Amino acid sequence: MTTVIFHHGTPASARLWEPWVDDARLRGIELVGYQRPGYGEVPRLEGRDIAAIAQETARFADELGVERFVTWGISGGAPHALACAALLPDRVIAAATLGVPAPYGAEGLDWYTGQGEGNLVEFAAALAGEDELRPLLEREAVAMLAGEESGFDTLLSPPDQAILPRIEEFLGRIFSEALADGLDGWLDDDLAFVCPWGFDLEEIRVPVLLLHGVQDAFVPVSHGHWLGSRIPGVDARILEDEGHLSLYARVPEVHEWLHARAAG
Repeated sequence: MTTVIFHHGTPASARLWEPWVDDARLRGIELVGYQRPGYGEVPRLEGRDIAAIAQETARFADELGVERFVTWGISGGAPHALACAALLPDRVIAAATLGVPAPYGAEGLDWYTGQGEGNLVEFAAALAGEDELRPLLEREAVAMLAGEESGFDTLLSPPDQAILPRIEEFLGRIFSEALADGLDGWLDDDLAFVCPWGFDLEEIRVPVLLLHGVQDAFVPVSHGHWLGSRIPGVDARILEDEGHLSLYARVPEVHEWLHARAAG
């Protein structure tokens, strides 16, 4: 059986959306979610970069009793899936990303252009450091958990608005679980996103699938184009009719691709 390790978004928990579970079951896939340090009951790993999660994922696989696996990540989880692809070549068979952000300060990319107002404010605070970022996230967390309007609303493109009724309950659950014991995971993710990743894309030697929506306002499609031109041998699929959250519905496509590589 193929083991697929899932890297959740930011902020979120490792809970799996039921349609993903159903699809995995039909394909004979063991789909498991990995929860990053600082989220829920998982202890914080202060100062972690993107690369640090590769070894944390390897330890998680050891706990599962799994030697070889495939992995995918969505949004804030996607760079961590790439870290696994680059740094665990003897264990990761293939990896996939959905709505992946590029490294901050990437040469030849205007990292901010196309992002919604909510992200612009949040990453400006991340660059200023924890003392400025934490109170901002505390305010955002209160708004999110209360179902009030926040910067999140500035990020919803038409495809994302269309899928929201299907996933709104699920999003509420993973937000609540992620923040139940504090927001260190969210904070450390944001700090990691504006720092060097700790590995080079050129190190990736396993197959990678990249899905990115043209209408994505969370992570502009320019990030997908940039990464698609730099990840060795990547299968990059730039999707005209997709946004960011709408990629949740494309996971069966990801499972099919990963399962084929694992079987090959």
